[in-house]
Formats: sequence, structure tokens, C-alpha cells
Amino acid sequence: MVYSTPVNSIAADQRKRRSALAVLAGACYDHRRVVVAAWLAAVAAMIGLAVGLGSSFSDNYASSALPAQQAQDLLQARFPAQAGATVDVAFQSPGRLDGSGNAADIGRVVAALRPLSHVTSVTSPLGAGGQQQLSADGRTGFAVVRFDTTDASLPGSAATGVIDTALRYARPGLKVAVGGTPADNVVSAAPGSSEGIGITAAVIIMLLAFGSVVAMGLPLLVALTGVGMGFGIVFAASHLLTVPTFGPDLMAMIGLGVGIDYALLIVTRYRQELAAGRTPREATEVALGTAGRSVLFAGATVVIALLGLLLVNLPFMDGLAAGTILAVLMVLAAALTLLPALLGFTGHAIDKLRIPGLSTRTAPGPGQPGPGFWYRWSRTVQRRPWTCGAAALTTLVILGIPLFSMHQAFSDAGNGPAKLTTRQAYDMLSAGFGPGFNGPLVIAAKIPGRGATATLDTLEARVRGTADVATVTPPVLDSAGTAAVLIAYPATSPQATQTADLVTELRDRVIPGATAGSGVSAYVGGETAAGVDTAAYMAGRLPWVIGLIVGLAFILLVVAFRSLLVPLKAALMNVLSIGAAYGVIVAVYQWGWLSAVFGVSRPGPIDPWIPLMMFAIVFGLSMDYEVFLVSRIQERWLASGDNSASVAEGLAATARVITAAAAIMVCVFASFVINDPLRVLNVFGLGLAVAVFVDATVVRMVLVPSIMQLLGNANWWLPGFLRRALAEIHVAEESSLAGTGSPVG
Repeated sequence: MVYSTPVNSIAADQRKRRSALAVLAGACYDHRRVVVAAWLAAVAAMIGLAVGLGSSFSDNYASSALPAQQAQDLLQARFPAQAGATVDVAFQSPGRLDGSGNAADIGRVVAALRPLSHVTSVTSPLGAGGQQQLSADGRTGFAVVRFDTTDASLPGSAATGVIDTALRYARPGLKVAVGGTPADNVVSAAPGSSEGIGITAAVIIMLLAFGSVVAMGLPLLVALTGVGMGFGIVFAASHLLTVPTFGPDLMAMIGLGVGIDYALLIVTRYRQELAAGRTPREATEVALGTAGRSVLFAGATVVIALLGLLLVNLPFMDGLAAGTILAVLMVLAAALTLLPALLGFTGHAIDKLRIPGLSTRTAPGPGQPGPGFWYRWSRTVQRRPWTCGAAALTTLVILGIPLFSMHQAFSDAGNGPAKLTTRQAYDMLSAGFGPGFNGPLVIAAKIPGRGATATLDTLEARVRGTADVATVTPPVLDSAGTAAVLIAYPATSPQATQTADLVTELRDRVIPGATAGSGVSAYVGGETAAGVDTAAYMAGRLPWVIGLIVGLAFILLVVAFRSLLVPLKAALMNVLSIGAAYGVIVAVYQWGWLSAVFGVSRPGPIDPWIPLMMFAIVFGLSMDYEVFLVSRIQERWLASGDNSASVAEGLAATARVITAAAAIMVCVFASFVINDPLRVLNVFGLGLAVAVFVDATVVRMVLVPSIMQLLGNANWWLPGFLRRALAEIHVAEESSLAGTGSPVG
């Protein structure tokens, strides 16, 4: 076997090289006024462009390759009026809606809605054709408002106009609420204060870590600048890509988390170099040449992981991935260019404006771990590697158990906060007609001629007699008599597993049995069926995305650390930490555990894009901590050849800043759990917060030192042919520039 032999000449050779990042840092430092002005101008231009162009966000989760699209295509060709988006205006009263007082008010609502922009028709529950829209007891009903375009193309102002107009007619004795996808899009897009809570928590943590207002402010300023650029770009990109309405919130969540972390690591190293006696310019170069190199590699890992989402091949996932990648790239660019320029202005004043009672000391450098807590902790773990490793592994396995019952489906409006009009409409329709009326199935049939009406009658009867079908509307023919449409209302909610099974039953057994030999072709579509198709498709793609991301990350870490076992260990540990996060979100949002604590109004499924997006982001972030920790351990190994001491000193040198960085990310992500009205962001935020917390504590602080202690020198084993092939590739940070500091604190 061939190991990474500790040779002092390696460090000597590295001292002769001045990294490109150090050169970039020096240039930005020297031309700091130009760099800062350029960033300010760029941010202003991008925000101005975003304001001028506006946005074109769309919650269109469909794909032309999925079965439900066949029904949509037939509707657009033969029933263009039926292909438009719809919202339901729900009414509920203690007395019958067709009573004189209620009927008059409902008539006024319908009359007020008809002339609104993009509205083509309004079907009243009390008029002709509205018999199916009035409940058996007459106390609940709904008007169907149809627009002239699809959900994806409908302007938000059109849905907002319907909501505002309808709600004006609510009064004591007559409840009015508006539901449907167009309404969901505009209601859920309302901004919350999640970002503000996350930023406030980050400020507190950085003040505790740095003890200085100036040192705290730099990472925050850099992150906000990068996120500002990201916002402008994402708004512009929404005109070219399918970006969901929650795309900007997701971008802000990730951008703030990684942006503050990346800048935090560089500022920490800068302060250490100043404490070691370097000039501000030298300290800036060293900080970028060491911590900046780790940040660059970490950011590249996140981007590569997100690129794996393109394998899903769904437009909205491409939009989510692109928006998040842009956010990461912008904050990464700000950390590597704007931050060195700002350090040129602060100089030795980095520790000014100290908070009384808080220390501004820097972490000890390599070879000087001292008897600190983290050094003692590492030695404790290393003395009992089997016990500590088994305890940590058991914790991760227990947390991950619920993931095996994960139900992936698009959550419906019934999971929203009770104060939202869409949730109120959902509950009113569920009470009056059953939950399936919130997600009808559209059956579009292509027929050879009017002589096929008997087949259509058979189809209607077969669908009506299918289990979990509440009711079916009679078939309606187009003017040419070559197509028909039926609406089937399930007995279960749009997100229920029974509804997904019903879609499969209709396609595989009911429709073929009713149309066999008749020449009639029928397709099941509509928003609910499209959601079922997309969820099944994405669940099937998840293993491929996981395999691709893990494989790419493994290759990157082999190149970075010249080892096979370190990358293998990292991949397995990261998969375990993500599995634990999956388990927690299933327990909370699907099973309903601790629902009162997390504000879960109603348990439901896990939206199918969340596991995919979570894996890509968490795997990338986990690799960040792996790079920060193991690069320090490797540096000490190359200098001393003592694996056990290297692990202890590496952990002691990095644990404080990794803990602070993780705490910031956890707070930013968790803020979306407690203060965002959109359920998908609640689920996503909790998953990311748990994953980062587990990774920075159980994995990095227990599993990594215990496993690396057990593996010993084999940690650094690499076959000779790979070592020769990688001889000229330099990814890991250059320890020569480390001086007496630590790349990550």
C-alpha cells in the first residue's frame, strides 16, 4: 500500500508557490475602491433589471413526457375553454345558499367576477349547469371561475383580482373563500419575515464568536450583497426558466446560509494572521490562499451536487437548481473578491467596536492546540473509538428509521395555515362535498364519431362504480363530436395515496375495460393526476441523482485528499446524516409528531422535490465541513506523520468555527420553519437544519475522529497509479500559506 508520506519538503515546495487566490486577494485589496464600486453598481443594476422586467414565476410541475399531459393536449385542441386554469369561490352558510338573501349575494359575486381580466366564464352553483356545485344540504357551494390560459401562464394579478373581489362579499352568515392552484400561487407567495429572523440569529452568533461588531458585520455584508445579486438574476431567469414561486425564498435560504459561512471562515483566518504579526495585506493574501481555497472547493462541491438535479429532467427542477446555483455562485464570488476589498478598508480595525465581556481571541494554530475543550474531546473519542462510533451510528440510524415510510406527493391546500383563504376554501369544500372535490380528475376521450356515445355511457358508468370515486359528471361532447370530457371527483384528498391508486386503477383497468374494441381513447389528466405522475417520476429518479452526486463527490475528494478511504467514509457518513434528516421531516410533517411544536396544522406527504433538493444541498454542505476538517487533519499529518495527533489537532483547530458556522446555518434554515406560511419551505427548512446540526455534531465531532482513529495510517492510502496520475493536480489548500493559523479557524 502507498500512503501520503509526511515529507517536510512538500511544505517547502508549497512555500515557493503563490496561489492564484492569493494573487486575486492582493489585487482586490490594492484596488478595493474599484472592486467595491463595481459590486455596488452590479447589485443596483441587477435589482433595477429585476424591477423593470418583473418576474414570471410559475408553479407548473408538469412535464410533456408524463401521461397526464395527453389529456391536457386533447383539451387544448378540442376543448380550449376547458383547458384554462380555474379557481373555486366557495360559499358556506348556516342556511341554504339558494335562499333569497344568500342567492342574491352569490349572484352579485358571480356578476362582479365575470368582467375581470382573463376570466372567460363563471359557473354559479345556483345557475344552469351548476347542480354538481351545491351540496346535498344546500349549505355549501362553489362557483367555478375559468381563465383564458393555463396555470403556468396566468398572471398573478388575475388570480389576485378574483380573490379580492370575491372576499369583499363575505359577511356574517355567508363565508366566502377562494381555492385552486392560481389562488395558491399568489397566496403562498406572500413574503414572511423568515430571512430577518435568520439574519438576527446569525448576527448574535457571530457577535459571540468574534466579540466585535466590525468582524461580525463583514460576513453579513458579503452574504447580503451576494444574495442581492442572486435575487436580481433569479428574477430575470424566471422569464427563461420555470422557477416556482418559492424559488426566491429558497435561494435566499441557501444564499444567506452559505454566504455567511464562507465569509466567516475567511474573516476568522484573517484575524489569526493579524494576530500572528502579518500586515493586513499579507493576512488577506494568506486568508484567501488557505481558507479561501477551502471555500472555493466547498462552493464548487455544492454547485456540482446541484447540477446533479438536472438529471431529473423536469423544467421546474431545472429552474430550482439553476436559481440555487446562481445564489451559491454569487455569494462565492462576493466572498473571494468583495471581502478582500473590504478587508483592505478595515485593516487592523477588524476587532474594533468590541462587545464588553466577549473575547476576541483567535483559535490556536496547528501544533498549538493546547488543552482546549475540543482537543480534550477528540482525545476522549479517540480513546474509545468503538464505543463513541457505535453510539453515533445508532443515533443516526434511529433518526433515519421513519424515512422508510416516506409518502411522496404534492401537498394540497389542506396543509396550509388556517388563516389562508385557500385553506378555508379547501375545508369548506371538504365539509360540503368531500375532500376529493378539491382535486377533480379530468378524463378526456378521443372518439371516432357520435356513434360512440354508448361507449361513453359505459365509461361513465364504469368510472362511477369504481371504488374511491365520489361522483362523475356526464360526458360533454365537442362541437365536432370527436372528443368528450368527463370530470371524476375522488372520495379522497388530492394528496392521499388512495387518490394516486385511483388514477392508476382508472388508467390500467377501468378505461381499457370500458373502451376495448370501440376505437375510443381516453386519458386521465388534470392537476391532481399531473401531480401523481410527477411524484412517481421524481421518486424513481431519486436513486439516480443520489448515485451521481455521491460518485462525483467521491472523485473530488479523492483528488483533494489523495486518499480512497477518507472519501468513502465521507460519502457514507453524509448519506447517513441526510437519512436522519429525512427521518425527522417524515416524523414531524407526515406522522404529525411534535406538530404543536413545529406549527403543523395537518400531517401530510413530503413533496417529491424536497428529498431531491435536500440531498443535493445537504451533501454539498456536508462536504464543506469535511473539507474544512480533513484538510486541517491532512496538513498536520503531512507535517508530523502522527495520525492520532493529527486528528486531535485538526479537530481542535476547526471545531470552534465549524460549530459557529453550523449554528448560523441551522438558525437561518430553522427560521423558515417557524415563520413562513408555505409548508414546503417549512419542511425543507427543518430538513436542512437537522441535517446540518447532525453533520456538524454527531458526524464531524464523533464519527469522523472515531473512524479516522480506527483506520490509522490507512486513512491516507492511495494506489500508486492514482498517486502518479494526480501528482500535478492541486486542490487541497496549501499548508505553506497557513503560517501559524488554521484555514477554518
